Amino acid sequence: MTTTLITGANKGLGFETARRLVAAGHTVYVGSRDQERGRRAARELGARAVVIDVTDDASVAAAAKTIEAEGGLDVLINNAGIEGRGEGNSVFGAADVTAGMMRELFETNTFGVVRVTHAFLPLLRRSAAPVVVNLSSGLASLTRVSDPSSPSHAYPGVAYPASKTAVNMITVQYAKAFPDIRINAVEPGYTATDLNGNTGTQTVAEGAGIIVRMARIGRDGPTGGFFDAAGPVPW
Repeated sequence: MTTTLITGANKGLGFETARRLVAAGHTVYVGSRDQERGRRAARELGARAVVIDVTDDASVAAAAKTIEAEGGLDVLINNAGIEGRGEGNSVFGAADVTAGMMRELFETNTFGVVRVTHAFLPLLRRSAAPVVVNLSSGLASLTRVSDPSSPSHAYPGVAYPASKTAVNMITVQYAKAFPDIRINAVEPGYTATDLNGNTGTQTVAEGAGIIVRMARIGRDGPTGGFFDAAGPVPW
């Protein structure tokens, strides 16, 4: 039985990913900052709940101890993330973004990935087929954002794309360091979730497809890559 932890899984893409992996036979831990929301989601899904705040060392360490005591971990999905929008659901462009805004997003989107991955590496390295999936974004692609013909070019925000570009580099470096673990970044597409004020053009069912696919790869699957539903995404 494959055991999977998904951070930020009480709603949105994390919830849908959990639903599909439970259906595929995984034992899924629904990671949530809020204990009651996590429990409700887990009950609905037929999953297990674990409290985990990716911005808090003690919370992450406690979650790792809980999952270790209950048998270990095979798949880690670093899904928890924030975008940071202001009044009128607007993003903060280069003229308005501050170091404080950058720090807040990096704490969850980037440092959270490192914090959680570091804490769960000992469990993953005991697995026969360990996998890590990091949620990135098409906005993390320097190639796409710098190309005037790409839809990503029009996005004015600074903090969110920068935090996800950093996740891509973290993914590559971890994959090089741990060749026995399949570690990849994924771009789910512009999905309607609370993260973007439900402005996305895809459903969570559509967006979760690539996450589920990469969570289920075998030991001979790719590692150190960046993928969307159509295949590799340019860095």
